[in-house]
Amino acid sequence: MKFFFAVLFFLSALNVSAERFFFKYNEGDKYRILSTIEEEVYIDKTLSFNAHILNRIAVEIVNVTTDGKAYHKALFQTSERSLAIGGNERNTSNNFHWARDYESEFLRDRFGYMQIDEKYYMPVVRDVPVFPDREIFQGDKWVSEGHEVHDFRNNFGISQPYRIPFTASYEYLGERNWNNTAYPAFSVGYRIQYQPRPVPARIWPVNIIAESNKIVFWDFELGQIIAYYEDFHYIFELSNRRTIEFKGKAQAEIIESTLMDKDKLAEEITEDIARLDIKDVTVRIADEGIIISMEDIQFYPDSTEMLPGEIDKLNKISEILLNYSDRDIMVAGHTARAGTREGQMTLSKQRADIIADYLVLNKIRSRERIMVQGFGAEKPLANNNTEEGRRKNRRVEIILLEN
Repeated sequence: MKFFFAVLFFLSALNVSAERFFFKYNEGDKYRILSTIEEEVYIDKTLSFNAHILNRIAVEIVNVTTDGKAYHKALFQTSERSLAIGGNERNTSNNFHWARDYESEFLRDRFGYMQIDEKYYMPVVRDVPVFPDREIFQGDKWVSEGHEVHDFRNNFGISQPYRIPFTASYEYLGERNWNNTAYPAFSVGYRIQYQPRPVPARIWPVNIIAESNKIVFWDFELGQIIAYYEDFHYIFELSNRRTIEFKGKAQAEIIESTLMDKDKLAEEITEDIARLDIKDVTVRIADEGIIISMEDIQFYPDSTEMLPGEIDKLNKISEILLNYSDRDIMVAGHTARAGTREGQMTLSKQRADIIADYLVLNKIRSRERIMVQGFGAEKPLANNNTEEGRRKNRRVEIILLEN
């Protein structure tokens, strides 16, 4: 007992304070997370391509239980750009192209432990971070079990979320700087050496070797992670005797945004379009936000080159977009029903890329805040059997995203 009090006195003399880490939840809270990943991808130990992945995550606290667990609903929007080694573009531009959306629901308690249905693919890393139910001094360490879940449907033909367990090691580091502000920080790292059982699939991992090291920045007032950065390295030895390796860096941070009043925003933009006399542009409300539809945007036939006069229209729309600079943007390309489906998809992506490039070059948004998607002729607004209908369907939409 005397030794215990002597330690407390010594720590007090050094002005070292203990902290209690735990998540705080308020029903109805909403927040956004922006995550970026830059990685090199090796196939059979040869560098194949570089990938840059952008994840936009929207989270809502739907309910907080009496025992302190919070029911989360989240939407993960993933987009990516990549360049094959040797200069062959895997994407046709520097823009981030939409890859997939994931919905998720889960419970998390105040110490970070999660309950989530096995059907969900996101979040990838689970039960990280978790905290002990005690005061933590700088330099204190603790360990806890966690796991990752991966989507291997496209790459390997594994139809269910693929689970990889690990043991994470933590250390409280004291204050560290993130974006020139000091936050309490802790490290979390884990090593994986895992030989999983075979699963029904075209290919499956027979050996997984991985390492992840994160520095996590905490906000005691929010009771939440404010940001993190990570170094990672994964090697998957596969059942077909090939190897895929991922090596890179990631970071994430909470992004502030105000709740979107869609009705008011749509009314304001409609009034601005009328004031600026922008022809063939309409506004409508959608689940994802506010859609500004540039109908019959004029490109040369079967081309990505805009006709004269379209730049003036874009300049006016850009003036409107600058009024809502806190909103990220999706640029969606659409075509009329002409040519092959593959050709329609390619052309719609290329035309959306042209608009996204314009917005970036004119500093309307940074490239990381624009996502590009091509729909081809899959979402017509009108009958493709008439010229008037084809004019409406041959469009590019700029979507101010709610999250």
